[in-house]
Amino acid sequence: MRILHLVLEPRLSGAEVLAKDLAIHQQREGSVVGVTALLPERPDFTPFTRELASHGVECVFPARRSRLPGKLIHLAAVLRRFRPDVLFAHATIPAFYARALPTNVPVIYVMHSAVNDFERKLFRNVERLLSSRARAVIGVSPANVRDYKDCVGSHPLVTLIPNGVDVSRFAFDDRPRSGDALPQIVQIGRYTSVKNQLQTVHAFSEVAAQVQDVRLQLYGVVEDPAYLAAIEDLVKKLGLEDRVSVDGPISDVSGVLRGSNAFAMPSRSEGHSIAFLEALASGIPVVASTITPFQFAKTLPGVQLVDTDDTSAYAAALLTALAQPKAPRSLAGLTLQDTAQRYLAVAQQVIGARV
Repeated sequence: MRILHLVLEPRLSGAEVLAKDLAIHQQREGSVVGVTALLPERPDFTPFTRELASHGVECVFPARRSRLPGKLIHLAAVLRRFRPDVLFAHATIPAFYARALPTNVPVIYVMHSAVNDFERKLFRNVERLLSSRARAVIGVSPANVRDYKDCVGSHPLVTLIPNGVDVSRFAFDDRPRSGDALPQIVQIGRYTSVKNQLQTVHAFSEVAAQVQDVRLQLYGVVEDPAYLAAIEDLVKKLGLEDRVSVDGPISDVSGVLRGSNAFAMPSRSEGHSIAFLEALASGIPVVASTITPFQFAKTLPGVQLVDTDDTSAYAAALLTALAQPKAPRSLAGLTLQDTAQRYLAVAQQVIGARV
């Protein structure tokens, strides 16, 4: 099978990381796989492009940004060159473009969004127009599936496939950290209000008052520059410049998790977070919000789901996490292999229906 994955922009974010992992897994399993995008590759994604190439996955990204016609021309050229049997369009905008082209390639729309894209009238109307052009719609969370049915309507094949994590890269490791390593809390996620990093900084200020030398490390793609600026301003206002690092995206997530003592995720909304799954797989103590997408993990060892908008409660949970050891966790049904098998089954179904 020839499989093409389409993303909006090659960057270190959940949808793009899943597409990369699926592409490598599918290539290993015998398919011919390619990855393309509507926007040029960000520098932080370059290590992943090299990883994809090392496994034989062809990457074709535009050299420069273009307007709507240019994006369609680029995608049409990739389709002619690659001749895929099926195209997975990751996220709403890529799915719009894939279905706007006059192609017979079956398009599978993968909904990754942490919010309801179809609350926007324009998106809702465009999706209603293009819905029949999707051979299948995959939601990574129950909310995705519900939003589609409620806002767009019925579709012959709407299915739920939770994201999966390559557990071999995040294997449980309880070896003690270096004796001179400072205790560290880490949060990984796009800089945007939905990820709630500001609240982590507020809670950390209470933790720092009680734990000597503890550090907070933030990593993420800059999606909202104004929100990033607000985080940096708050760090300065609280006098935490020497204890809080606010950095861009990181490719070595497994290494960061191994070198940290606690993982924070106070998200206000999520689809089915890759970062959350990676933290669970690593065994690191986790403190997260009580939103529905995290509830499956509430009984796992070393996981605390708390009201992260309550600064004192959030800080108390982080203090508890810092004192906890790492713990092995079962992620049955949420591994990359589980997810890849379900994607393959959907692809086979739509190709079979076309034949």
